[in-house]
Amino acid sequence: MTKDTYTAILEKEGELYVALCPELDVASQGATVEEATANLKEAVELFLECADPDEIKERLHNEVFVTRFEATHG
Repeated sequence: MTKDTYTAILEKEGELYVALCPELDVASQGATVEEATANLKEAVELFLECADPDEIKERLHNEVFVTRFEATHG
């Protein structure tokens, strides 16, 4: 079995946390950060197991960068 590393970006929406894997454009959610991350891992693994290899290749973004910046407003 191949094991790869993916990114999880989490955002709180109401009472839930939404988790996104930008490399594959797969998302999930959970009541806690840990639950949302675990659900995202499961969703990614299911996608990789079931998806056609061409779809995985088409959706896969190998270079994902997460950073923060300041913006002026008001």
